[in-house]
Amino acid sequence: MWTDERVAKWEQTGEKPSPVMVWTPQQTGAFLDFVAEDRLYAMWHLIAFRGLRRGEACGQPWSETNLDTHSLTVSSQLVQDGWEVEASDPKTDSGYRVVALDDDTVNVLKRHRERQDADRKEWGSAWVDTGHVFTQEDGSWLHPGKVTDLFERLVAASGLPPIRLHDLRHGAATLMLAADIDIKIVSDTLGHSDTRITRDIYQSVLPQVGKNAAEATAKLVPLQRKAEAEKAARKAAKAAKKNGKGNAKPKDKANAQAKAKKKAKRGKPKK
Repeated sequence: MWTDERVAKWEQTGEKPSPVMVWTPQQTGAFLDFVAEDRLYAMWHLIAFRGLRRGEACGQPWSETNLDTHSLTVSSQLVQDGWEVEASDPKTDSGYRVVALDDDTVNVLKRHRERQDADRKEWGSAWVDTGHVFTQEDGSWLHPGKVTDLFERLVAASGLPPIRLHDLRHGAATLMLAADIDIKIVSDTLGHSDTRITRDIYQSVLPQVGKNAAEATAKLVPLQRKAEAEKAARKAAKAAKKNGKGNAKPKDKANAQAKAKKKAKRGKPKK
């Protein structure tokens, strides 16, 4: 994962610690903000949050995308054969899956569909009706290799530490694990055939997830000594604040006394 220390070293040397690197949630958010106006923003968003593979996103049809039920079914993909592109079944049997969509992702896809409808009208009879969610400007298939090239250019322009497009999918898994989503659900969402695959791939982020779980568990148990220590600390802070108000500076005291004497002198009756 791109921790602050690794980012600092990358900025100095330009070297990636590992071929596979994952953004933090903050870095993912910064990238999505940066590409908000990109024509394929919805694709980057979908991969970042739901973890579709590149070919699955490129080949996802509207007919298998149900925004009313907040879900999509992964049933095909576009793959490269050399530089040629062809439609294919998912990578494995477990690749056939239903992926739940959150409200924000549904709204992103709705806006994307509206934009695609506008493109369809603009192209008129030249529009290529592939029925895919993500297409080229004229409706034709996306080329997976060109999608990767575009992603890498956007990452470079954003100034963020480099990751591969497939690492954006890894980031989706990291987000789910950090949100305490059961690893079986994470595995099913990603299309893994076994949770052991998910554990093996994301074992580097699991310790942090485990620490978060431990912290959450510890907070459930009330400890008297801890409560007393916190109470004593609050009492000491309150006393220090009160003493600070009572200790006026010598100069302030002298000014106050002079003002009081002057006021008393004005108040004496004349003889």
